[in-house]
Order: sequence, then C-alpha cells, then structure tokens
Amino acid sequence: MDLTGALWRTSSRSSTNGGNCVEVADNLVGIVLVRDMKDRAGGTLALPPSAWRAFVGQFSAERGWSGCR
Repeated sequence: MDLTGALWRTSSRSSTNGGNCVEVADNLVGIVLVRDMKDRAGGTLALPPSAWRAFVGQFSAERGWSGCR
C-alpha cells in the first residue's frame, strides 16, 4: 500500500510532549489510516471510512471525548 500521499494529523488535544495519541490520515480515497504517534514506523492500521466513523462515534458516545493524554 502506497502511503506517500497520506496527510497525517494529531488530535488538537494532544499535549506538546508527545502524549498517548494516534495520528490519522483521512485524505486518501476509500481508506482511513491510523498509527501510534510515538512509534510512527511501528505499523499502520487501514480501515474503511465507515469503520472509522463507527469507532469514533461509539467511543465518543460511551466514554466521552476527552482527547489524548
């Protein structure tokens, strides 16, 4: 999978000291990429956009969205 066009973003609630967050690239057609911001070379999770929306929606509803710590 070619990830060279991925535009990665980190939560605006992520601390400047590299908190425990993920980075997301959702600019590619038909796929959302997720990776650990502290281990960017450690692997990338590729999801269909519908699965990412379901995860974010479920997480936000059940646990409350508090950003990264």
